[in-house]
Amino acid sequence: MIEAIMQYEFLQNAFLTGLIVGVIAPLLGAFIVVRRLSLIADALSHVTLAGIAAGLYFGQTFAALSWLNPLYSGMVFSVAGSLFIERLRTVYKHYQELAIPIILSGGIGVGVIFISLADGFNTDLFSYLFGSVSAVSRSDLWLISIISVIVIAVVFLLYKELFLLSFDEEHAKASGLPVKTIHFIFIVLVALVIAASMRIVGVLLVSALMTLPVAAAMRVAKGFKMTILLSVLLGEIAVILGLISAFYLDLAPGGTIVVSSILILLLVIAAKKVRKAG
Repeated sequence: MIEAIMQYEFLQNAFLTGLIVGVIAPLLGAFIVVRRLSLIADALSHVTLAGIAAGLYFGQTFAALSWLNPLYSGMVFSVAGSLFIERLRTVYKHYQELAIPIILSGGIGVGVIFISLADGFNTDLFSYLFGSVSAVSRSDLWLISIISVIVIAVVFLLYKELFLLSFDEEHAKASGLPVKTIHFIFIVLVALVIAASMRIVGVLLVSALMTLPVAAAMRVAKGFKMTILLSVLLGEIAVILGLISAFYLDLAPGGTIVVSSILILLLVIAAKKVRKAG
């Protein structure tokens, strides 16, 4: 596999993209899980799917839009979905969790419409759904690299604010923090990461990479910072194992990465029980 990576550019793109996604997805996932917003990743991934299907449809239907990269239309839909979630959270102040299933359902509905208009599933859409090693281009790699720099920089600069907002939102409001602005920035970052990760993991599976490594890390970590570090480490291990399995078994990388994450989670849970029993 190492020889193949050195020889083929698309494998280099896929491997580097996977490593980057393995960092930024669990990094944001730690805050998502603590805030009990795990389903928000699923909602935005379905909205992203609608954007991809729309991009593929318009690209096939209108010659003037044949240049349109579905990755960009997916990002636009994902960010728009995140904004709608925030808007609905203010509308349903006492039932804020309703915003997530509403947007999730809307994403599925719009996605199905565009898929139907585009005469069903095709190879391109399948690769976006479950990831594809060969589909990651050098421009995708650069885009994901830029997004990763933005994500890491924002988390580093706003770590204290995000930490306080995640564990005690009422105290954050009382402290005078611009809670709405910080949450807006955070949810837009989540939307961008989901859209950027779909090439390697797939839109239907990216939420698993944001939550499973965090779930495993929470079983053994002592403290939130340790949870973040372990989540990133376990996410990287899952990505590497998943890409190696996908390469040798000729499978979609999204599935192998998620299965690797599940196996890691089960191993951590089993090890924890053995340690307690001992």
